[in-house]
Amino acid sequence: MQPFGRSFTNPRRPPREGKLVTVGRVEDVPEGRGAAVELEGGRELALYNVGGHFYAVENFCPHRGAPLADGNLCGHTVECDWHGWRFDLRTGACLNHAAEAVETYEVVVEDGWIKIRV
Repeated sequence: MQPFGRSFTNPRRPPREGKLVTVGRVEDVPEGRGAAVELEGGRELALYNVGGHFYAVENFCPHRGAPLADGNLCGHTVECDWHGWRFDLRTGACLNHAAEAVETYEVVVEDGWIKIRV
């Protein structure tokens, strides 16, 4: 049985700087899909299109570091492929381990461009 709790510290979580970073076009992320977004310095986020609304979270699960962009998306929830941890994309809350969460990031769409505030 896997122990629960944060065992992975995400070294690729972008620092909070308050700046908008353009990451792609709306058509680059089809509805109901997720994509890994690589930022400057090898930092990564996971970006999702849920019903035409975009959400960004840190890309790695706090349990064992699985890439969340590869997880299963169901509505506003992404499930980690490795051990089934589920996260609400709107809040970052872990739905099956309340003490855990992932960072969320504001997403802005301007003239068809997707921008994330880091």
